[in-house]
Amino acid sequence: MDTMLTNAVGIINTVLWDYLLIYALLGMGLFFSFYLGLPQITKFGTALRTVFGGLFQKNRPSEKNGQSLSQFQALAVAVSAQIGTGNVAGVATAITAGGPGAVFWMWLSALLGMGTIFSEAVLAQKYRVNVNGKYVGGPAFYITYGLSGKIGGKPARILAGVFAVAIILALGFIGNATQSNSIASAATVAFAVEPLWVGLAVAALAGLIIVGGINRIAAVTQFVVPFMAVLYILCAVIILWQFSEQIIPTLEHIFIAAFNPAALGGGLAGIGMKEAVRFGVARGLFSNEAGMGSTPHAHAAADVKHPVQQGMAAFIGVFIDTILVCTATALIILLTKADSLGLQGAAVTQEAFNIAFGTTGQKLLAVCLTFFAFTTIIGWYYFGESNIRYLFKGRYLGVYRLMVLTAIVLGTLGKVDFVWSLSDMFNGFMVIPNLIALFLLRREVREIFDDYLKQKKSGRPLSYPYQ
Repeated sequence: MDTMLTNAVGIINTVLWDYLLIYALLGMGLFFSFYLGLPQITKFGTALRTVFGGLFQKNRPSEKNGQSLSQFQALAVAVSAQIGTGNVAGVATAITAGGPGAVFWMWLSALLGMGTIFSEAVLAQKYRVNVNGKYVGGPAFYITYGLSGKIGGKPARILAGVFAVAIILALGFIGNATQSNSIASAATVAFAVEPLWVGLAVAALAGLIIVGGINRIAAVTQFVVPFMAVLYILCAVIILWQFSEQIIPTLEHIFIAAFNPAALGGGLAGIGMKEAVRFGVARGLFSNEAGMGSTPHAHAAADVKHPVQQGMAAFIGVFIDTILVCTATALIILLTKADSLGLQGAAVTQEAFNIAFGTTGQKLLAVCLTFFAFTTIIGWYYFGESNIRYLFKGRYLGVYRLMVLTAIVLGTLGKVDFVWSLSDMFNGFMVIPNLIALFLLRREVREIFDDYLKQKKSGRPLSYPYQ
């Protein structure tokens, strides 16, 4: 029975991810990028100034009464979920399976994904609602309120319900179990700590944070996320300095292998361009979550004058996750040649740290991985909470929190290969309704963006008729 279930989930995932959703996500990114005039390029400088320029401004009244977050806080919550074990293990898998060329396609998927995530955040801002004094939004909300007039109220609610249930299962429960398992595995190897004690400690710390809701989650992530990203990138910079003579040849390998892996010979002889594209695009999209419908929940809670401002913050999140952190992992692996040792997954990155830092490397990566996975746990918890609020209007939050904490502990107690597969399957189930909604609401995204451009051109202060 177990074998049959495992095989069935494997077949579903093959159909969803190998033949459908990767191409749909990439296509959606391509469409929105050019439909909107490449805002991720034309507005990148504006986005940086908007997000980081007001970082030290005093809180607005809506932040103080707990209704919403600052733009940076919302970005921090989103990035806390985006930067996870995929940035360590996922990038390693892409390189070992698709060769160095996968890194180029990972960059391209991130660039196009910025167009998709921009649109998600804009819609999340427009269709957010006030539930029990909290601004809440996300795909379930823009599907319900945005599509009711297009496909009918009942079909829209059904589609939103499918998304809400799928994300609660995929991220809130199953996903958080896999993240805690990654923390336990790293701590056990590096510090010889029993997995159960790790699970209890992670659950206790997570419980202290999530019981305070989105405001406490944001207060934690706005400090932890910059710290963990800087720490990891600093490690990459040190390795770049150690292997500086290999930087140019490594970059050449990435670009050559992206289009003609066989030209490099050696172990790449059996890797074709198809594998480089497939694994690079897949790992890039899985890491930054563009089009998957997760991060809009954080961006919906941001206190901004116009939805486009948070759309720009959203694509900065993709830049941080993929262009900075994933690239750091890729260079660490390629410069140390850890990908040529026959290892798989996180073990590749771990060996790269060992080569660069000796025995300290294992512990250093364990610390980074713990930060990555833990912040993902609290980010994913909130995404699930938003959909509990959608389904039950704020009821049963205590039950949901208890179930999440239980999943965190159980996730540390055994192998979770099948659980990862289940998570991938429910991820697929939540992507489908989100992509349908994004395409059907494309004109609204364009209208909101045009309104922003018109206001900026006129020089008058930004405003938007929020509900």
